[in-house]
Amino acid sequence: MENADSADTVNKDIVEQNKDMLMNDSSKHIPMYQKIAYGFGDFGNGFMFDLGQSYLTKFWVDGVGISAGAVGGIFAFTKIFDAFMDPIAGSVVDNRKNIGKRGKFRPFMMVSAIILGILTVLTFMMPSGLSMTQKIIYAYAAYMIWGLVYSFTNDPYGSLASVMSRNTEDRSFMATTRQVGSVGAQFVAGVAFIPLTVMIGKGNQQRGYFWAALIFAIIGVAMFAICYLGTKENVHVNRSGNTEKEGFKDYFKVIFKNGPLGALILMTLFTISAMNTNNQMMVFYAEYDLGNIGLQPIINAIMMGCSIVGVFMIPTLTKHFGQKKTVMFSFAIGAIANILNFILPDNIVTFIILVTIGYTALAIPNGITWAMVSNAIDYGEWSTGVRKEGLTYAAFNFSRKIAQSIAAIVSSGILALTGYVANAHQTAGAMQGIKAAMTLYPGVCLIFAAIIIGFLYKLDDQRFGEIANDLDHGRWKGGKIGE
Repeated sequence: MENADSADTVNKDIVEQNKDMLMNDSSKHIPMYQKIAYGFGDFGNGFMFDLGQSYLTKFWVDGVGISAGAVGGIFAFTKIFDAFMDPIAGSVVDNRKNIGKRGKFRPFMMVSAIILGILTVLTFMMPSGLSMTQKIIYAYAAYMIWGLVYSFTNDPYGSLASVMSRNTEDRSFMATTRQVGSVGAQFVAGVAFIPLTVMIGKGNQQRGYFWAALIFAIIGVAMFAICYLGTKENVHVNRSGNTEKEGFKDYFKVIFKNGPLGALILMTLFTISAMNTNNQMMVFYAEYDLGNIGLQPIINAIMMGCSIVGVFMIPTLTKHFGQKKTVMFSFAIGAIANILNFILPDNIVTFIILVTIGYTALAIPNGITWAMVSNAIDYGEWSTGVRKEGLTYAAFNFSRKIAQSIAAIVSSGILALTGYVANAHQTAGAMQGIKAAMTLYPGVCLIFAAIIIGFLYKLDDQRFGEIANDLDHGRWKGGKIGE
């Protein structure tokens, strides 16, 4: 009887192992609804994140009265602070041991998203009766706390894709839905946010920004709820090697021992700072260079609407050309379009055409990057025998925060250096500075990004397929995982 029981136990173990292997088979697909639901997370993310990137500069400078130089300092310091908080968030996520049926990442993401929604509203308000120094202190504090909670929202969300599927087509599709969600949120924010503040505020900018931010935050949290309810952590991961708590030394090991991740980090410094500078300066360019702030939502509707269409092409482009070639070709097109936009005289038609081409050419590789990060997570596991999703994604997110800081310095710095005066007629120098930040800076950034990905990113589709096959069978380059 005991031998029979033992045999049954062994058979059950074999069945479970086969199930795990079947789920981990990199040729297997996950249900379509899960891949679509995953994209709703970045849709919700964008409803809260994009407000800060695109409109806090305008709110603090024109609505609150803080100088452009001081606003540049707020963004630069808080983004650098947030960047150094990312490894803490990643370590907390990776060190989570009591994993329930809802998975390792999804509960963390959802709770943090609710808190992030509350903090988003607080960043777009300014208590009355404060002196200018107190206003600046409030802005620093609110945005620093917001950034910390954003790390605890975005790190588990980004890591989630790597345990939903190891299939490259699934990952490309999830990268597409995520980028569609991101650009879709940018589209809604770019088209609706300023008109909403004007309609609600009725001459009171602070009141308009507060209520518009509240509406966007509620929608953002609701989108995260769809992601939470519609996704599942399908990939069986052997975490037997993750026995020690992580610290900063592990964080730096992740960065310096993962070549593909290092290339993505360097590339992101240029791509994200280019995109954020474009978004931050658009409202200034429309109001002063084109002479009509009402053009801002129209331009954004065209630019971001076309970007959404472009992002839908990601699965087809990557299937035929691979991730790396698609990214490099897109960067080249974007660089040419942006530099031409700087050289040509101000003209609403040519500006819209070229800014749309440049933005779409940047949105496509930014979408593919999410799949490349998931691949880098698997590469890290394959090269070390230990899987660290949270720290790997935190290291990548570090570069995004630094890039956002760079964008803030460029945007606010150029406004300050060229003599921008809030709510006033601008000099020719100030308007030229706004145009340079909008067009020339992104163009140069994309040239550097193409060079980096071309020479430093070695994880092409064929090589990743070999690595995924090893991981599916419990192997890493040093032997069996968990040994």
